[in-house]
Amino acid sequence: MNKLLFICSRNQWRSLTAEKIFEHLEGYQVRSAGTEENARIKVTAGHIGWADIIFVMEKKHKRKIQSKFNEELIGKTIICLNIPDDYGFMDEELIGLLESSVSEYIEIT
Repeated sequence: MNKLLFICSRNQWRSLTAEKIFEHLEGYQVRSAGTEENARIKVTAGHIGWADIIFVMEKKHKRKIQSKFNEELIGKTIICLNIPDDYGFMDEELIGLLESSVSEYIEIT
C-alpha cells in the first residue's frame, strides 16, 4: 500500500481537497497537512516518516519541510505540483489541476 502525503500552507484548501479526492484510490493511503503554525493539521516528522510520496503544492512548502525534516526526508520522493493558493476547498478547477498533475506520477483510475 503506497502512502501519499499532500502538503500546502494551512491544510484547508489545496492539500485537504487532494486528500478528499484521492482517499478512495485503491492501493493508496492518503493524508494531508500544512506547513504553517495555524494549519488545520500541521505537518510533523511522523507524517514525513509515514509517507512514501510527498506532494507539495509550491516550492516554498518543499523548502520548509526540507529545512525542518531533513533527516526524515532521506530516501523520500518529494514532488512539487506548482499549484498556487488561488482556489477554495473542492474548487472544480483545483480538482482538475490535482488530477492531471498527480496522474503524471501515479495511476489514479
